[in-house]
Amino acid sequence: MEYKGHTDEYLLLAEITPNNCHLLKEDTPNGQSLLWMMADGSQLNIDGRDYTFQQNEVVCLTEFHRVRVKKVSSLRMVRFNRPFFCVIDHDSEVGCKGVLFFGASQLPVFQVPAEELEKFDILWRMFSIEMQSKDSLQIEMLQMMLKRLLILCTRLYKAQKMAGLAAENGHADIVREFNFLVEQHFKTKHTVAEYADLLHKSPKTISNLFSRLGTKTPLQLIQERKMLEARRMLRYTDLPVKEIAYELGYEDLQTFSRFFKAQEGVSPSEFREENLN
Repeated sequence: MEYKGHTDEYLLLAEITPNNCHLLKEDTPNGQSLLWMMADGSQLNIDGRDYTFQQNEVVCLTEFHRVRVKKVSSLRMVRFNRPFFCVIDHDSEVGCKGVLFFGASQLPVFQVPAEELEKFDILWRMFSIEMQSKDSLQIEMLQMMLKRLLILCTRLYKAQKMAGLAAENGHADIVREFNFLVEQHFKTKHTVAEYADLLHKSPKTISNLFSRLGTKTPLQLIQERKMLEARRMLRYTDLPVKEIAYELGYEDLQTFSRFFKAQEGVSPSEFREENLN
């Protein structure tokens, strides 16, 4: 079931089976996806890493993730683009900036517990019914239901993955904001000091905060995001390595190659050749 608006709004609801799993690989500009596993055993390769998902796990993907299907049992997918619903503009309401879609350090995955399943089932049925409406109120109803779904998902993800951070007197919000800023600026800003300026904090304050929370260092998050993009571009584009280096903010190929090899253990060219093989 697909909705297309007059100004590029896009929403897709799909029951994914082995027969239509190609939908998982389709690109949607400015798109985000929620994948709700309806059975054990679906296997996806996301950005070069293999994942096996269990029933009622939900994974959150952005347009920047690259998905290869290895095995699909049964899952439900909600995919929408920024013109339909911008999670950044609605962050104060749904709280998903840096949580569901823009966390740099790990793939967002959470479990829908048994006591919450009825809410998700009812919302899916309401979504399905409203997708068939054709009046002028349809888009508002669909946006309302998507917002409800994002709120439910955000609550579960924060409870399961961020419970320890929530007790740190708002420090988790700074970590989230740092992650989101990295997502926005990783191609042009490469130091902790640059992000500290955007947060109106000192680099030492940011580093000490991350240390107290026991997470990765802020520099590690910056480097991981650059490496994630470098791997994607080497694997999925034909751009010369020199152009990829330039896209990621490196003025010369040698500096980029040294950075990549220090992180990956092989040069960019060797990485590309290995993945082509």
